[in-house]
Amino acid sequence: MNFKRRSTLIPALLLVYLAVMAWIGRGELVAGHYAYYFSLIGLTLVCIFLLRRNLLKRERRNSERDKSLRK
Repeated sequence: MNFKRRSTLIPALLLVYLAVMAWIGRGELVAGHYAYYFSLIGLTLVCIFLLRRNLLKRERRNSERDKSLRK
């Protein structure tokens, strides 16, 4: 696993941040606001997934461009 890649490092840090925010916001869960709590977590996970996908595409495109320039 190469954690130096931007497409791995940034989403990993955001997942850690999400875990901390979910822990801090557990009061909403205890108060009975299940839909609010889990929808925010779900929406954030979707955003992190889309960001990772976009970063992977960019890295592949840059890699292909670099290979074509080397020839």
